[in-house]
Amino acid sequence: MKRILLSLLMLLASAYSYAGIEVHTFSTSQQEADYKQLINELRCLVCQNQNIADSNADLAKDLRREIYGMISNGQNRDQIVTFMTDRYGDFVMYRPPFKPSTAVLWAGPFVLLGLGVIGLLLFIRKRKNMPVSDQISEADHTRAMGILDNDNDNKSNNS
Repeated sequence: MKRILLSLLMLLASAYSYAGIEVHTFSTSQQEADYKQLINELRCLVCQNQNIADSNADLAKDLRREIYGMISNGQNRDQIVTFMTDRYGDFVMYRPPFKPSTAVLWAGPFVLLGLGVIGLLLFIRKRKNMPVSDQISEADHTRAMGILDNDNDNKSNNS
């Protein structure tokens, strides 16, 4: 009885996994290549960290259908990208074009890295110029030696 129930459960689980597969037929292999490239380059606006090829969000499904329809109607990749960026902004692209409105996206990481390096160098220079005291007080020296002797005695007793 347990085997039958387990088998039915596995069949139901496998049937569910097939429900999410989208099948599109294209006139040419170039159209299929363009479709695959576009859905991998466009960001899911709901998930934001996934492309629309990997996302199961309803908006991503709609965008995949929209792109398929546009490709089937003979629109090329540039026309589709222009349509998407006009509608959703440059954020829809994983690699937005370099222009004044996206300059922070492209230059920001390098500016932050440069500021970090400058800050680190200033910190090191400041530390280097600080006086180092090689002398410790006699009381601190005696206390440290006592701790070390006590630790050595404990190790030899445990052996």
